[in-house]
Amino acid sequence: MIDRQEISDFSREFGLAANVIEKDYVLGWLLAGISGHPELGSSWIFKGGTCLKKCYFETYRFSEDLDFTVVQSDHQDEAFLVEAFKQIADWVYDASGIEIPHELIRFDVYTNPRGKMSVQGRIGYRGPLRPGGDLPRVKLDLIGDELLVLDPSSREVHHPYTDRPNGGISVRCFSFEEVFAEKIRALAERLRPRDLYDVIHLFRHDSTKHSRELILSTLEKKCAFKGIPLPTLEFLADKPERAELETEWENMLWHQVPVLPPFEQFWQELPQIFDWLYRTIVKPAPSAMPAMGRAVDVSWHPPAMAQAWHASVPLELIRYAAANRLCVQLNYTDAKGIQKNPVIEPYSLRRTKDGNLLLYAVKYESGEDRAYRVDRIRGAKVTKISFIPRYVVELTTPGIISAPPLTRTRKTGITGNTATRKPKKRTSGFGSYGPKYVFRCMICGRKFTRKSYDAALNQHKNRQGYPCPGRTGIYVTTKYQ
Repeated sequence: MIDRQEISDFSREFGLAANVIEKDYVLGWLLAGISGHPELGSSWIFKGGTCLKKCYFETYRFSEDLDFTVVQSDHQDEAFLVEAFKQIADWVYDASGIEIPHELIRFDVYTNPRGKMSVQGRIGYRGPLRPGGDLPRVKLDLIGDELLVLDPSSREVHHPYTDRPNGGISVRCFSFEEVFAEKIRALAERLRPRDLYDVIHLFRHDSTKHSRELILSTLEKKCAFKGIPLPTLEFLADKPERAELETEWENMLWHQVPVLPPFEQFWQELPQIFDWLYRTIVKPAPSAMPAMGRAVDVSWHPPAMAQAWHASVPLELIRYAAANRLCVQLNYTDAKGIQKNPVIEPYSLRRTKDGNLLLYAVKYESGEDRAYRVDRIRGAKVTKISFIPRYVVELTTPGIISAPPLTRTRKTGITGNTATRKPKKRTSGFGSYGPKYVFRCMICGRKFTRKSYDAALNQHKNRQGYPCPGRTGIYVTTKYQ
């Protein structure tokens, strides 16, 4: 199991609370256990927002649930599921040290609104943070009455942590075309914020330019199966849930992302999707940002898998901004030592032949192309200023998945599993551990420690004893006690 410091590193890198990172870490190991189970791994099909985050997009919202299509009806039995997940829990513990108490494995079988059987599960876990009180839980949704149009894909699971199993984690999941069609269908049927967020990101993905006809034909079959018409912008705009979609945008998504993009930005992109899907209007294809006077190492590319870079600025936060078409305000010191605070559109991360990382960007106000040395960036703040890309957003272009160096050896798969590390002794209780978030006043520099991830500061005095007008803090680190 990774330690709290690694959780803290990723918390800083992504600008998210430590417990969100911990759950993402646990989800990776649960997927390894499910995919390695002799019965579940060959028949369950992974889907939904967590599937997008873990199998398709290197920079995305952090989803909290595991959604599966279950094609065998006997797998929707409470006793079978509890026993299967006890086996998975034991394997996960032996392989990673994550504890899943058997008494906190629960499944409820119920009749869904369509009159068919569905299952919802809740699984508690003790991860690296080991907080006091009730254990955090992962929710599972298992659906059987669903039309699967295309053959599932086998995808590698993005697990950027240092205890990544030897050989990685792979899982059977919806193909890209199927998950795109399913998300459009879900948007039409229930009009929820996460569906709109997902549909826009799927459209931005490069793969859509090669699979429009397959996405459309899959969508047609799924809508016919559900008995709903093919969605249009007018159809969505006239639904009673349209007003709630906007009002619930922040409530449902804010905790899954470091900075939530404006609702209008995503709603206004919907017409492009329907034009492309139904009228075959080609997506704009901007060119790559040109090199700017420095010898660039063309053989180097940023890793597709998110990682903690240990740089002076959280680079994954900048990649998130690029994926969500949000501008970033830099705190930058140029070669002459002059501090500047440009607002930029981030496009690319490149490395020079002498080893310097460069952030290629466009100054938002002037439209000038710029290259910023990463080691001279002292801070970066994601704004809510959206931009329309002038170049290819290379920061989020899928590439070869790379991973941090491994310090431990694992074999995935419950049958015949081995691990080089001796399992830890199980414990029934907890210490009074928990994350504490440290913020620094933007004006006077005083540090404040909070139990929650809240950057708002109360009235305070600076180090000289005078009242400070600072009301907002900058996140510094997470510590545990």
